Amino acid sequence: MAGHCAPTFDQLARSLGFSCDTAGGLVEVRNPLALENWTLPVLELTVILGSVLALVWAIVRLRRHGDPTNLVLWFGATAYLFIIEPPLYFPAAFGISGHVDTMFAHNVFTVDFLWGRLPLYIVAIYPFMATLAYEIVRMLGVFRTYGAIAGAACVGFVHHAFYEIFDQIGPQLRWWEWSTSNPLNQPVFDSVPLPSVVVFAALWPMSLAFCVYWFVGRRVDGGERFTGLQLVWRTIVIGLLASLGTFILPLPATVLGATSTTVRGTVYALELIVLALAAIALMYRQWTRRRQPGSAGPAYDNRFVRAYSVVYLLVMAVLWATALSDFLDATGGVTRNGDPIGNLWYTLACFAIGILCVAAVFTLPTTAASDKEEHSTARV
Repeated sequence: MAGHCAPTFDQLARSLGFSCDTAGGLVEVRNPLALENWTLPVLELTVILGSVLALVWAIVRLRRHGDPTNLVLWFGATAYLFIIEPPLYFPAAFGISGHVDTMFAHNVFTVDFLWGRLPLYIVAIYPFMATLAYEIVRMLGVFRTYGAIAGAACVGFVHHAFYEIFDQIGPQLRWWEWSTSNPLNQPVFDSVPLPSVVVFAALWPMSLAFCVYWFVGRRVDGGERFTGLQLVWRTIVIGLLASLGTFILPLPATVLGATSTTVRGTVYALELIVLALAAIALMYRQWTRRRQPGSAGPAYDNRFVRAYSVVYLLVMAVLWATALSDFLDATGGVTRNGDPIGNLWYTLACFAIGILCVAAVFTLPTTAASDKEEHSTARV
């Protein structure tokens, strides 16, 4: 695949310690003990195991309760991945190299696809993170009480908190490297492009969650059941429309900031602030409502998400703790090894939000059977 080894990708690959020309084939398997550092296989194991368990839960949920929501969410997120990511890896092959240059390069992991462009854990992280965020919001009952748009906004907010804990440390631990000179990555928030902080951490999961609930979740809540063929076409449509939503939701920043990086960054930040304020208000109100004396027990529970969200936060806390020494010794935003550092205060805020979200679902009343569904009319 050397013919598609763009100069920018080759430069990023070499800075990460591997060659674009020898990055492997369609599938490449490596010794996990021979990777860049020990954090890479730990990250892989955490994310891939979480994604597999999320898929198992989704299958069990469908077979026992006839509820395909989790399964559609899992495969919808995966479909979104394969729509969005390949053009970013091979812009020349998709005829867009005149408009889109390489934005980033992943380091090589134990299992890689597409000539070193796509690690297996990246395939896994889309459905894994989407499941954590969607199910936390679903357990709180936000979708049922406030409808699709409100629920999707809360999913975007929760996903953002979980994702940025990972996003802010990735460049320092050499999990990937950004092309900071690429205009599409501007402005940069310490080591992370602000478009990643807003679009890929918050807006795309918001778009996905809305589509999943609109096409499947609300209908399941209303007692509807689907055939296999109906689920297949709905999943494909969800992946396509979620991709379209990723283009539509950032349009204010894209249009208003077309000629100014500062304006674009300001609008991105404002979008995120509005989303966060709305989600915090909705989720807190719903949590307090669920805990009021005499209120109904939880309409839905996901024991896997409650447990594994704790595992994820603990693993990321350990990774951050072991990287903290190099972080604190960094000069000018760069460690002694030449790796850019993220924003510690922002990460701590995301940790706090993640912990509060997990605590919220652990402190919901448990007087009703957790697997029973309360059927009500959904609102948009």
